[in-house]
Amino acid sequence: MLSIDGSYGEGGGQVLRTCLSLSAITGQAFRLTRIRAGRGKPGLAAQHLTCVRAAAAVCSARVEGDALGSQDLTFRPGASHAGEYCFDVADIRPSAGSVNLILQTVLPILLWCEGPSRVVLRGGTHVPWSPSCDYVVQVFLPAVARFGVQATVALKQAGFYPRGGGEEVLGVHPSPRLTGSDFLRPAGQAGCRLVSRTTRLPAHVGERQISAMRGVLAGRVAVSGETPDEMPGPAPGTTAMVSADRSWAGCSALGVRGKPAEQVGREAAEAFLRFLGSGAAVDAHLADQLLLYAALAEGTTQLSVEAITEHARTNAWVIERFLGPRVEVAEAPGEPPVISVRGSAGHELP
Repeated sequence: MLSIDGSYGEGGGQVLRTCLSLSAITGQAFRLTRIRAGRGKPGLAAQHLTCVRAAAAVCSARVEGDALGSQDLTFRPGASHAGEYCFDVADIRPSAGSVNLILQTVLPILLWCEGPSRVVLRGGTHVPWSPSCDYVVQVFLPAVARFGVQATVALKQAGFYPRGGGEEVLGVHPSPRLTGSDFLRPAGQAGCRLVSRTTRLPAHVGERQISAMRGVLAGRVAVSGETPDEMPGPAPGTTAMVSADRSWAGCSALGVRGKPAEQVGREAAEAFLRFLGSGAAVDAHLADQLLLYAALAEGTTQLSVEAITEHARTNAWVIERFLGPRVEVAEAPGEPPVISVRGSAGHELP
């Protein structure tokens, strides 16, 4: 059994999620200690516990320590099974816990199953400190498709912080043989798409966010498409996102009470301009999300990234606990960092 220190590096939920995914795929049991030890409320929160129970359901695992606040977890995976699943953060506790972090946990596991799966995910779809549903659909899924991942996500109901209550449906087709890919070409002036999503707010809020994004990008980046959209949901909320047409990046901002719609739009657009200025092909947040797929794929994957985050370094460390040395980082003055990941011929894994 692997013993892993959950406080290592970034020390957050990413350590747990990667452990769960790789344990189910490789059959390697693990014990995770000091889970989120440095956080204000250490241990498993509702969304983390939902990830544990979701992974356990998919791979028939035996689990010890799966309780709110637990800082010590033992996970012994069994056989993974495709099928129909439903995971709701509110089953643990009413919360806007991110459904897209649950998605990150179960998607890699389901790729190695023998048939297609359909997973209903309920909780927060657009919340702080996690990718939004729009980011997953427009940035993350197209990126992992380059490895051979066949998956779709449909947003049925938006769940904004702090209420949650949103719903997404994940569809997965088995893709047990992934292939490494290069993500090296920068965005240049290829254009971008704008999304402004609102729930239970006046229509002018979404329109003002779109207008603010256009104003920041005018004369610098061509806008190839705009999506002002009003979604059903249990509580008011809004988000704005700018995503690249021909590279792998998305920059989002969330509305909160008292924050003008124009500020939401400007924050997303200004973050996108900073990404373009880096000369990279992959945004800083996507980089750590791709490492697992690169490590499971045949061949070598290279990523030209906006920045090397502590999340990325930590995720690389966890992956190497299960699969051995895989990740190298090259940094040169004036150039975006490049991450190289040596794949593990994933089709040969149990």
